[in-house]
Amino acid sequence: MIRILIADDHTLVREGLKQILAASPDMAVKGEAGDGFETLARVREGGWDILLLDMSMPGRSGVDLIRQIRGEAPQLPILVLSMYKEDEYAIRTIRAGAAGYLCKDSASAQLISAIRKVAAGGHFISPEVAGELAYGLIVKDDRAPHESLSDREFQIFRLLAAGEGVVEIALRLNLSPKTVSTYKTRLLQKMEMASVAELVRYGVRHALFEDMPPG
Repeated sequence: MIRILIADDHTLVREGLKQILAASPDMAVKGEAGDGFETLARVREGGWDILLLDMSMPGRSGVDLIRQIRGEAPQLPILVLSMYKEDEYAIRTIRAGAAGYLCKDSASAQLISAIRKVAAGGHFISPEVAGELAYGLIVKDDRAPHESLSDREFQIFRLLAAGEGVVEIALRLNLSPKTVSTYKTRLLQKMEMASVAELVRYGVRHALFEDMPPG
């Protein structure tokens, strides 16, 4: 029996996942979490064979949360479920230590096979993601400017480009406004841009934040 922990801040999503998994006699959802802090607490309890992790939740989330979980429970495989575009965030989550990445739009068709593969010690990535990873290993210098950003810088870049202010971002990410301002200055320097308006134009051109969930 594959013991599953689901971490997602939307109750309807968790219920939908449980309905999909209910059809598989070799799987059982044994726990749920609604934010990053609760996820860490449940992970520390132990007894899980796999963690289904939403990419964006209140509190600690994303690649930061993946890295912390990997540090505290290195044997627990993580399958990320996300609304984000695969070609950018999948690579970051896999590099952070996730064993697989699945878009929620594909969950109904691929979730069962992805869970079985990851729980057995394997990895689950789409052919598109595999291609991006392979290409990234071959071509490291010919990258778009945003690909040189750290995971946190990239997260703040997307939020700035989506119209959020420094204070809003600080509250969302549990950081101080001063820290967010420092990240903002650093990423503008890396991107060789002088204003948020330039970031917005760049983000639109590269379709980097049009898939962000509201609020």
